[in-house]
Amino acid sequence: MRPIGRFQVMAVLQAARAYVLGLPLDQAKSWGLNRAIFYAAAKRGFKGTSPLTLEFRKAKERGEEGPAIFKLGDEMAFTEVANGKEYFMVGGKVQTEKDFERQVEWRFGPIFEDVWREALEHVKKFERKTLLSQREFYKRVYEPYRDYFAEKWSQLYMTVKRRKELKSI
Repeated sequence: MRPIGRFQVMAVLQAARAYVLGLPLDQAKSWGLNRAIFYAAAKRGFKGTSPLTLEFRKAKERGEEGPAIFKLGDEMAFTEVANGKEYFMVGGKVQTEKDFERQVEWRFGPIFEDVWREALEHVKKFERKTLLSQREFYKRVYEPYRDYFAEKWSQLYMTVKRRKELKSI
């Protein structure tokens, strides 16, 4: 079994995308986890409706604004301010940089910094208009490389893990 899967690859590449497009690192990590959760839910077929979505619809019906919406190119997500920072939310739950660390970074362990650098290099190869398009990002930046990165980063993780185990003997 690979320790790094498509969910982690999506989260890291989306965070790198947001960072390259100018979001601060904490918000970029929030975006990355948010989009990974969103796409995982979309793949499963969005079970039920979130309370936030219902709240948003009711506010709109009353002529009110409802939750804030952030757009990154043609892709959008709900936002909420927590601890003085703007974070993204999906399913009524906020994704912070700490959530990204707990749900994504820990899977990479000591190789995360190398993975992050590689993700940034990869994303920077693409034109800004590609990064601003939800469809183009998915089709050109993520989909053709997702299994490559999952395999490569899993192998790197296992190599580092084996080295640590050998040193402890």
